[in-house]
Amino acid sequence: MKKTSFIVFVLLACQLIVQAQEAKRIISLVPWVTKSLYLMGEQDQLVGCTNYCPAEASDHIPVVANAMMVNIEKVLTLNPDLVLASSLNKPETIDILRKLGIKVVSQPYPKSFEEICSYFIQIGEMVGQPAKANEIVAQQKARLAKLKANVPDGKNPKVFIQIGAKPLFCAIPETFMEDFIQFSGGKNIAEELKMGSVTREYVLKQNPDIIFIVTMGIVAQEEKDTWLSYQALSASKSRKIFILDADKTCSPTPILFVDALEEMIKLMY
Repeated sequence: MKKTSFIVFVLLACQLIVQAQEAKRIISLVPWVTKSLYLMGEQDQLVGCTNYCPAEASDHIPVVANAMMVNIEKVLTLNPDLVLASSLNKPETIDILRKLGIKVVSQPYPKSFEEICSYFIQIGEMVGQPAKANEIVAQQKARLAKLKANVPDGKNPKVFIQIGAKPLFCAIPETFMEDFIQFSGGKNIAEELKMGSVTREYVLKQNPDIIFIVTMGIVAQEEKDTWLSYQALSASKSRKIFILDADKTCSPTPILFVDALEEMIKLMY
């Protein structure tokens, strides 16, 4: 075989291997993974999702799971070549799927913006869209740099990000929500905590300058009214208590992270 022909043969073989590795029938058990697939234009490959995935997916794609359990039988009937899961899914469910011969890739829940970007690129590689994933990440990192450059120097307001109401939870270090606070020039009132569960008394003692409430429906407004009723609270005095879109703020994709951060910075300053 001539050298040129051999090189062409090798290149074609490598291309076939890559194509064989690209998933064409995907089940997503994670809402932010489903959103990632949409952002990369790969929603047509989705053959199954959860009932808490984005509406645009669950309206047309078979639902195979809810917040508590996965319908193994339904997964099998859909014949996926890849199931995308996360550390939020039950390990025993992932083990069962793998024992049944289904390829399952499970990613940890991202703890930072850098991990959000890294996992997004990994998903892109799995579905044959590495260039698109890298392009999106590069664009969002550029947006992030501009946002950080325009944050006022020296203000460093004390920030409380409330996640849910009953029980009361907050953003803590080693979570990507901590990056919201750091990148916006704030100081997390819960920076010494390792668990997110807090009392209202704890928050009042820390006296945040800004409160962000990340929850949905009437509960969010009720929480805002409750914090406003504490007239000695710094955030109450300055009316710096805001309700954030939970779907956007809690979805760790590069675009939604930067969208949420941009909104927070505008509200803070």
